[in-house]
Amino acid sequence: MAKDIENPCVSLCQLNSEMCVSCGRTKEEIRKWRGMKRPEKMATVQKASARMKSINKKKRN
Repeated sequence: MAKDIENPCVSLCQLNSEMCVSCGRTKEEIRKWRGMKRPEKMATVQKASARMKSINKKKRN
């Protein structure tokens, strides 16, 4: 069996509108995480990572 995808949650939930500024997931992604299949989780982690990079880039500017 393939290894499970690790939850990107860092236990510092800070929702800003529709997204957690701590992990980068949307409210919908957080809500659906447990029921997602591996490919969906992989895509969610990638999207969340890209969102966090964007947030950090904006903070530096």
